[in-house]
Amino acid sequence: RAMMSIDSIESDFQKKVSAKIRLESEGTERFRVFTPFRFDDGDHLVIVLKKNKSGWLLSDEAHTYMRLTYDIKLKDLHKGTRQKIISNVLTAYQIQELNGELILYVPGDRYGDALFTFVQALIKISDVSYLTRVRIRSTFKEDFRALLSEFVPNDRLTFNWHDSDRDPQRYYMVDCRVNSMPKPLFVHAIASDGAARDATISLLQFERWEIKFRSLAIFQDQETISRRVLARYSDVCEKQFSSLVPNKERIVSYVSEAISI
Repeated sequence: RAMMSIDSIESDFQKKVSAKIRLESEGTERFRVFTPFRFDDGDHLVIVLKKNKSGWLLSDEAHTYMRLTYDIKLKDLHKGTRQKIISNVLTAYQIQELNGELILYVPGDRYGDALFTFVQALIKISDVSYLTRVRIRSTFKEDFRALLSEFVPNDRLTFNWHDSDRDPQRYYMVDCRVNSMPKPLFVHAIASDGAARDATISLLQFERWEIKFRSLAIFQDQETISRRVLARYSDVCEKQFSSLVPNKERIVSYVSEAISI
């Protein structure tokens, strides 16, 4: 049985998936499939239509896995929750994985249906990177606590501190108070605009109460904080680190010097 013409395949892609799809020849029986679909960072999906001895197939040419390894170690893709999600997607969409390359054979002349399926599968697999971002958010406070607990004596740390005399309702909180210095160090772990606003209000209130203190902010990712919120917070906070993990040594050095005073 003869293959559909390339124009007919392109037309089927456009009809079944998106009018913006186009095909471009890249050699004998090989075509790049340009679609409007993108990964989270704005890059387009990589899809190739090509033929091997078993028939016509769609391939990502290992691009999807490669992108995931920008944020996730390759071995971590093949264990735990990530492996289970990927395996479920491959099974549900009948995708084959060969040395990192994801492929889907075109059944009969159903090129449009195959592309629709393949696009869905690639997007769902790429969502595995979202798990990593969620995990980073969920463990930020834990990582913050663990870091300070590593090198500051336990009797000098108070997590979730508030002034019990002036603020029994706990309206003005500090993520960690490091004491036993002339001026205690108030440390805020900031992961969002809301946390930055709350920290700003707390520090301003401590100033009104004439509490003597030094202030430090450790951000999950300072670039995600809106400029206006960050500007207000910067007016009242003495020292800031834009993120935790890349700045661990600097944070340890700064706090160690502060507690030695």
